[in-house]
Amino acid sequence: MSDSTILKVCDNRRIHSHKVFKNIAQRVKSSTGWFYGFKLHLIINDRGEILSFMITPGNVDDRNSKVIFPLVKNIYDKLFGDRGYISQSLFESLYEKGIQLITKLKRI
Repeated sequence: MSDSTILKVCDNRRIHSHKVFKNIAQRVKSSTGWFYGFKLHLIINDRGEILSFMITPGNVDDRNSKVIFPLVKNIYDKLFGDRGYISQSLFESLYEKGIQLITKLKRI
């Protein structure tokens, strides 16, 4: 299973005074609102064990091939993801690598 979650660096009101991750963290709108920080991308197995992970700036799309392909390097057969992974090109690219991407249907 593949998913990502946000890692907030600081409250939105403190972005301009925050200096630790300046030029690395990004301000992004997610499904829960605006945040400043990073994304944690995870691949886990059916027992909840972490198989691979990556931390990216918050503005990196979950479907980005520079994120997905290193994460699935040792994955075979099926990969389950949420609606954030719906992409015909991603589906086809993973299929060529022997991975079937399974997601819920996109809402219309």
